[in-house]
This record gives sequence, structure tokens and C-alpha cells, in this order.
Amino acid sequence: MSMNIVPIAFAFDNNLVLPACVCISSLMMNACKDTFYDIFILYSKTKGLNHRLLDKFPEYYPNCKIQYREVGETFDKSFEVRGVTTPTYYRLLISELVPEYEKILYADVDIIFRLDLAGIYNIDMGDNYFAGTYDLGMNLGEDGQKYIASMPELSQGDYLQAGFILLNSKMINKDGLVNKFKKEAKRKLRFQDQDILNIVCKGRKMVLPWKYNMTDYSFYFLMNSPQSLTSKYANSDIEEAKRCGNLHYNGHKPWKKYSVNFDIWWEYYRKSPFFDEKYYFDFFYSRLNELDQLSLWKRIKILVRYFVYGKRMI
Repeated sequence: MSMNIVPIAFAFDNNLVLPACVCISSLMMNACKDTFYDIFILYSKTKGLNHRLLDKFPEYYPNCKIQYREVGETFDKSFEVRGVTTPTYYRLLISELVPEYEKILYADVDIIFRLDLAGIYNIDMGDNYFAGTYDLGMNLGEDGQKYIASMPELSQGDYLQAGFILLNSKMINKDGLVNKFKKEAKRKLRFQDQDILNIVCKGRKMVLPWKYNMTDYSFYFLMNSPQSLTSKYANSDIEEAKRCGNLHYNGHKPWKKYSVNFDIWWEYYRKSPFFDEKYYFDFFYSRLNELDQLSLWKRIKILVRYFVYGKRMI
């Protein structure tokens, strides 16, 4: 059987190794039989990375390979804000760090994948530099619209989210964009690499279906203003995303506190080969007061996720 090879890169530091393991486990759990993931981990050369757990992935999932790429000091002094640290900039270097592919996916590690990615990887990007989903908070929210209006380099309505993107490395390298990325990274931009991608790639971006990157903030619009979503996505796309879309916890982190779709992250943690009973128990026991404040429905949802969906796979 021929395999669909899908290269995908992640960038994180030692503080996010466990979430990264859960994220990549979800990717592998939902891979089709003929999908092979060539996984690249970008990390700081100066700080290093504890990759003991990451090295185990090919043992658990034979349809993947883990490779590591060191990043130098390029972004060590770049602007940090909202607790988002310098590894967020590493995606801007992927086309140079992973030269063996003309296209490559990038994903943040606060994502739970529920979809195989071979289909989206194989789309024709034409001469676009990158593809991503709309950032609904920026395009539809009042604060986001004000921010875009304050930035002449950006345009209303087409601002893309950078947590899950497909990069056209061939075109990025051909047109020398990495140097432009580095230049923009010297500025104190509120949304860091995401602003940089939208500024430098203006007019050369593609929109991906919402199901590939459903952020926490997009659920706000789903729950409070569902009609606003139809200005960006077709109803069929919205329904498919709700049923099986990838979940991006770009707000509160479920391994730290209660968040939107908190129970699904913990389901995938329990199913992963990295599950630790003590860590699981200690987390929930330490947050009993917080969980007691939830509505009856939310508590039922957590229990259903535990007893019905949460059986370990490995």
C-alpha cells in the first residue's frame, strides 16, 4: 500500500512537552491507514529540549517519524506578550529549517486533532504563501476589528489564525520571505508571528475550512452569535466542524484549568500512551472546588466523556 507522506512541524519548549505528546498522540490516533506523518520538532539550541517521551512515538505509532531541528538565537530577544514565548516565532523559519519539502504543515501543540490531514496537505496552493483558517475574533470581534483598523498593513475581514497553517515553502524561499519575517519580528506586534504572517503575506493567503482549526474564541461566536459564522463559512462547513473538527485551545489551557471542550482534551490524554493515573487524579482532585461550580450539564458532559469515550487505546 502506497503511503501519503504528510510533513508537519511543531515548536515548543520543555514546559509544553506533555501537551505536545497529547497533541501528537491525537494526530496519530486519527491518522488514516495510508497516512505517514513526518514530524519535525523545532526547539531552541540554547535551551535544549527533553525529548525522552517524544522519542517513543515511533514505538507506539509505526506510521510516523520524529525529527528535531535546532533553532539558533534569531528570535531570542523578540517581543513576548500574553505569556506567549519566543518559540512561537519559530514557524517563520520552517521553510529554511525543513528544506526537504516544498510544502509543510505547522501546528501549535494546544490542539487536539480529530481529522486526518493528508487531504488538506495535498491541496493546490498556487502562488499563495500560506493557508489558514479565519481568526474569527479578529475579523468579527469589536476589539479585533479595532486592532486591524489601527494597522495599515492589515486589512479587515481576511486576517488568518496562525495556530494551524500550511506553508508554501517553495514560494516563501523563492521570494525571500524569511528575511522579511525576521525584520518584522524586531517590532513589538501584539499578535507576534500571526501579525507577521498576515502582514508579509498580504494578498497571497488561502482560507482553510473551519474544521481544521476551531479555536476557543470561535466557540464564543458559535454559542453567542452563530449567524456571524455564516458570513465566513458555509453552513455545511460549520456542521462538519462541530461534528469532528480539530480543537485549538488558544485561550485557557485544559491541563491548567477548566476551559471550552476541557473534557475532550482529557479524553485524549487518557487514551494516549503517556497517561499517568497519579497526574490525572491529582489534577482533578486539586480542582474539585472549581468543578463544583460548573452547571449540572457540564458535569454530566465530563462524566459521559470519561465513561463512554475515554477508554484507553494503548
